[in-house]
Amino acid sequence: MEFGSGDEDELFRGVVREWLDEHVAGYTGTWERELGAGGWIGLGWPEQGYGNRTASLMQQVVFAEEYARCGAPARSGHIGENLLAPTLIAYGTEEQKQRFLPPVARGDELWCQGYSEPGAGSDLAGVRTQAVRESDRAGTASYRITGQKIWTSLARDADWCFVLARTEPGSRRHHGLSFLLVPMDQPGRIDVRPIQQMTGTSEFNEVFFDGAHARGDHVVGGEGNGWRVAMSLLGYERGVSTLAQQIGFAEEFDRVLRQAVASGAADDPVLRDRLVRAWAELRTLRWNALRTLGTPVPDPGAASVAKLLWGGWHQRLGELAVHARGAAATAGPADWSADRPYVLDAAQHLFLFSRADTIYGGSDEIQRNVIAERVLGLPREVRVP
Repeated sequence: MEFGSGDEDELFRGVVREWLDEHVAGYTGTWERELGAGGWIGLGWPEQGYGNRTASLMQQVVFAEEYARCGAPARSGHIGENLLAPTLIAYGTEEQKQRFLPPVARGDELWCQGYSEPGAGSDLAGVRTQAVRESDRAGTASYRITGQKIWTSLARDADWCFVLARTEPGSRRHHGLSFLLVPMDQPGRIDVRPIQQMTGTSEFNEVFFDGAHARGDHVVGGEGNGWRVAMSLLGYERGVSTLAQQIGFAEEFDRVLRQAVASGAADDPVLRDRLVRAWAELRTLRWNALRTLGTPVPDPGAASVAKLLWGGWHQRLGELAVHARGAAATAGPADWSADRPYVLDAAQHLFLFSRADTIYGGSDEIQRNVIAERVLGLPREVRVP
């Protein structure tokens, strides 16, 4: 179940470690551009030549391990690198690849994902955002987009958004959808509104499209094929990025374990049993990820199984984090008031933010439906009109 690294991989590790140690300590500009200048964006792309370097599967794991080890900044370009780019490589035209992949590889353009809507969060086939095809006097085609997206991560900082929209009037469910590439800099036509969470931060946003424009040649996979493209993109959320996520989880677990030992909470046999179980489940997450990476034919339920496993695990880790702190977990580091709320510490932030883990990215209920219907072949859920 474990990958073994060879001499070439360890040489690669040395190169990665040297670069990260030098640049993480001294960077002062935009981190994504720093990574792009080093060629470290797009390691997992099956194609090169867009300003990226490619790496073997083991080398991608090595990079993720070293990235976590040195405490490098959180990534803001992962949606473009790990979701949009593989989708363009699979379905995009050569012109689309040449236009959009180099800026992603340089760290120059950031992306967000326009899927979920009010009333159609995990049920993407229920999207109502409309994209009407138009032509100017010269015959150049474009789309005029009207609708709302919600829970859009990083929308405030994104330069572009890939939007699942209905391009066939009167179509229903997964028919008549298209995958559009939409520039976010459209004042008066695109309005981004942050959603404040329990943590006090606003990673998620509402996005309103009021006649926003997308070029006619910025449809990926052809008009009407949006469902197929959108579902393929969701499959790219697994892979080496899943292993990188788990490396971050391991760092969080180590902090919780150290806190439990320092506070004496680990002396409680019940809490100690929960810590051991969390460690064992984290190993299971890794083995499952490695299993799916080694599968030549994509498993239709792999992404749903992975989401079910890590969402619940991370939420339970958040609960462990505050239990390990005891009563101190309910207090802030200083006095606070309504106009000056206190800043959450790491354990409090983990506990509150992880409450959303079983909802975003497809709720647990939806993931179980996917597994039941597409993997086990059980009857489809009855839909009430």
